[in-house]
Amino acid sequence: MRRFSQRNVLVTLSDINITPLLDLAFVLLIIFVITTPLLENTIDLRLPEGGRAVQRVRRENIRNVDVTRDGVYLIGTNRYTLDQLEQLLVREYRANPELVVRIRADQETRARHFYPLIDRLTRHQITRLSLATQPPSGR
Repeated sequence: MRRFSQRNVLVTLSDINITPLLDLAFVLLIIFVITTPLLENTIDLRLPEGGRAVQRVRRENIRNVDVTRDGVYLIGTNRYTLDQLEQLLVREYRANPELVVRIRADQETRARHFYPLIDRLTRHQITRLSLATQPPSGR
């Protein structure tokens, strides 16, 4: 008598299990959701108190420039000289005329550090500027 081998063992699996892939995608999504706000505020700046924004601006039109109390200019974690920063923002403004430059200066920053930035931007008709402040405390 002849025995037949089980052919189920030799059959290739034609379905792909995407459950592990979806798990990985969700984990990465959660990591990005948690870390993105932390990356935006990594510089230790104490903003002065001020009012609220009058007009809403789309997030992709905003470029944050941080000015430390020592006069260091930062976009994200990248350091720039005043000349480099001017060239970068002028290039971005030419590509996007709706650009709003949000200047986040530490409350201890001397005016000599951020007034030249404002002056250079207005020379290039970049007049949509915002000085970031903290909401006023409840007095």
